Amino acid sequence: MKIAQIDVNYGSSSTGKIVADLHVGLEDFGHSVKAFYGRGPASKADTVKKVSNDIEVGLHALGTRLTGFTGCYSPIATKKLINLLSLYKPGIVHLHDLHGYFIDINTVVNFLKMENIPTVWTFHSEFMYTGKCGHALDCDKWRTHCDECPSLDDYPKSYIDRTAKMFDSKYKMFEDFENIHIVSPSDWLARRIRASVIAGSKDITVIPNGLDVNVFYPRDTDDLRKHLDLDNKFTVLSVGSNIWSDMKGGKWVLKLAKRMPQVSFVMVGVDSQPDFAPGNVKMIAPVRDQNLLAEYYSLADVLLLTSIKETFSMVTAESLACGTPVVGFDSGAPKEVAPQGYGTFVPQGDIDGLELSVWECKNKLGDHRSAFECREFAKKMYSKEVMVRKYEHIYQKLVASI
Repeated sequence: MKIAQIDVNYGSSSTGKIVADLHVGLEDFGHSVKAFYGRGPASKADTVKKVSNDIEVGLHALGTRLTGFTGCYSPIATKKLINLLSLYKPGIVHLHDLHGYFIDINTVVNFLKMENIPTVWTFHSEFMYTGKCGHALDCDKWRTHCDECPSLDDYPKSYIDRTAKMFDSKYKMFEDFENIHIVSPSDWLARRIRASVIAGSKDITVIPNGLDVNVFYPRDTDDLRKHLDLDNKFTVLSVGSNIWSDMKGGKWVLKLAKRMPQVSFVMVGVDSQPDFAPGNVKMIAPVRDQNLLAEYYSLADVLLLTSIKETFSMVTAESLACGTPVVGFDSGAPKEVAPQGYGTFVPQGDIDGLELSVWECKNKLGDHRSAFECREFAKKMYSKEVMVRKYEHIYQKLVASI
């Protein structure tokens, strides 16, 4: 089978790593695979092609801010992508995140419809069934019709509200898109997709995101603990990009640390220092080395998740694979990724509940699974091999139905 994958990233970010894992896994299963992406360093691999450039991405972002429209610019990258697809002639196309200022989404989808190419589309966010939002949060307008958007300042930021027109455009785009199968990484997101008027009538399957369990596994962390001067202290870990953003909620980590001075907190992914941080908080720059990241997960007694909304949560799955349970705010899918025993979640903003959950984990109270059990659960549910096989089954089923 000839498979083309398209995403904003390749090999980096949560979706980019998923695309790379699928690429390698599908090739190992005997398929021909090419990946096309929009942002990041250019790849030297023949089967991985970058279609956009920084200048066009910047112009696309500027156009979004000035006009209120997004995902409808980048003519050069769009033409390049379509030409590459025409040359490759894939039997199936797998779309991932198409937002991110790198292609004209409608033009690409119209090409797939015109060529009658079976398409799998993984919704890693809510962007494709809202007027513009990657995360709709508490707004329910997407269930009926987006307009008068309350989140214009959020990504993708714009000065003019065009959400009604973009909502209508997406509705029309999906309306006659016949050879498509939508995949959601979580039941939580799948329920929202089914409730949307844009994509809810399409076939939807849940396939959890996969990870490399041969990288993310419990590590010996004596040296790292010594380096961080943690000794045998109970340690709470927080991992994330843009960790100080409202979406990731890094401020809650500092608030909790202030209330728990006898507990050590480690924050990985800090790209700027806050004005104030308690003395029991150690801040680490973003970690690109996945083996080192696995060491950080392994040294922690518990992972702290303070996001507002997550459609899956790779950090949760990676933490479990390293034998570390999770506590955090109920932010959508994570309590599904780490069900009771593997994770404990409290209402958003409930700092008292968060503190109690950490104390219970520290004192081994309640239903908390062992590191071995966390690891085995993650291997069963989130290994990349399981993910690849499930996608392969969807591809074969979709191609056979044509």
